Amino acid sequence: MTTYGTIPTSSPVGGGTSLEYISRAKARLKAGLATSRPWRQMFNLPSITLPSHFTNCFPRIRINLPYFRMNYAIIILLILFLSLLWHPISLLVFVFMMAAWTFLYFLRDEPLVVFNRTIGDKVVLVVLFVLTIALLLLTHATVEILSAVLVGAVVVVVHAAVRRTDDLVMDEEVGGGGSGVAVFPGVASSSSS
Repeated sequence: MTTYGTIPTSSPVGGGTSLEYISRAKARLKAGLATSRPWRQMFNLPSITLPSHFTNCFPRIRINLPYFRMNYAIIILLILFLSLLWHPISLLVFVFMMAAWTFLYFLRDEPLVVFNRTIGDKVVLVVLFVLTIALLLLTHATVEILSAVLVGAVVVVVHAAVRRTDDLVMDEEVGGGGSGVAVFPGVASSSSS
């Protein structure tokens, strides 16, 4: 009996399951990082301009934050990582918690089961967030952590305010399969943005 073109429903016997898990983890990590926008697009110098009026900052921020959300998250995490270089215990806790986030939240493709009870994604998210904050605050690097997050937030908001939005292109699945050009309600595509 041939089974060409069929997808096996059972896991391979032996050590194949760990290799399968690693390959699935790599694919999910790539898919997650694929949602980040190209850095060249983010820091396109002709697109960095001061808005003509202070109120024009808010539509830019409202558009740029979701558009570059993965890039902004990477920037904030990098600033936090750099601020913890002089606190090795905090850095170890940070790296440990990043690994926990990676395996328990980002790379999981099946529900988490603890004591024969299925744990939802929102519960995992809240528990990991609270645990991360609590463990980092216990390392006595509170001022460094808060200042790094504040600096990261300022960097993100400033970039989102000065990055023009008229040249951003939406993905086909996000844009609804139209022309591929970003259409943002309430924001004119004039020179004010």
